[in-house]
Amino acid sequence: MVAGAPSGGGAPLYETLRDCLRRDEPVALGTVVAGAEGVALGAKLLVRRDDPPMGSLGNPELDSVAGRDLAGAVISGQSSVRHYGLHGEIRQEEVTVFVEAFSPPPRMVILGAVDFSAALSQIAKVLGYRVTVCDARAVFATPIRFPAADEVIVDWPDRYLKRVGADLGPRDAVCVLTHDTKFDVPAIAAALATDVGYIGAMGSRRTTARRAEKLREEGVGDAELSRVRAPIGLDLGARTPEETAISICAEIIASQTGTEMVASLSRSTGAIHRNAPAS
Repeated sequence: MVAGAPSGGGAPLYETLRDCLRRDEPVALGTVVAGAEGVALGAKLLVRRDDPPMGSLGNPELDSVAGRDLAGAVISGQSSVRHYGLHGEIRQEEVTVFVEAFSPPPRMVILGAVDFSAALSQIAKVLGYRVTVCDARAVFATPIRFPAADEVIVDWPDRYLKRVGADLGPRDAVCVLTHDTKFDVPAIAAALATDVGYIGAMGSRRTTARRAEKLREEGVGDAELSRVRAPIGLDLGARTPEETAISICAEIIASQTGTEMVASLSRSTGAIHRNAPAS
C-alpha cells in the first residue's frame, strides 16, 4: 500500500504509478514520513528507470539526493527508510523518507530445452522467478514439456538475449543448460553483454575449459569470463535434475547475498541471515 497523500500534482503521480504497476515496470516512490518543523509530511517523489522524476519532497537539493537513492531502489527492488538534512545533506535526520520500491518478479532465462531445464523452472517458480525457457529447436521447446515456465520461446538463445538483454538486471539470472557449443558460446557472450546478476553454464570441467577457450577466441576477456559460474551450481553432490536445480538456485542465492564460501549452518558461526547487496 502507498501511504500518505502526495503534495501538489498527486493525481498524475498516482496515475503514473498505477500505469507502471500494470505494466510490471520497476518504479520507486519516496514519501516524507517525519521531519523537523516546516517539513512537508506526505510529500512524494516518483522515480522510474528512463523518465524524469515526478513530484517533489520539498526542494530541488533534497529531490536530487533522494532521487539517486530512489533510482537505486528501482534497480535493487528493495524498500528502505532514508534520513537527510533539509536540503539533502547526508548523515542528518531532519527529514525521514520512506523509499518504497515496486519491482516485477526477478527473471530467470533458461537456455536449453532439456530435462534439467524442466526441473530448474519448477524450483525457480517456487522462489518467485518469472521463468523463460528458450531453445531454437521447436520440437523440444514446447509448453507441454515446461508447464512451470511462464513462457517458452523458440529462438536462438543469443538472438533472444540480444532482444531482451536491456531489461535484465542484478536480480535476474541466465542459466545456460544447452551443452552444445554452437548454442552456448554465443549465448554466454550475449549474456555477458547485459547487466544480469547471475550467469551460469552447465557442463563438465573439460567442457567448461573448452568453452572458455572458444569464448576467448570470440574476444571475451578473462574479467568477463569470471562472471560465468561454470560448472553451474554449488557442490552439493547433486545427481538428479531436481537436485541439480536446487544446487543452481542455491548458488544464485549465495551470489546475490555475497556468500562465496557456503558451509552448513550447523558448522558455521555468525549471523544466519545476510542482507542482499543494494547494487
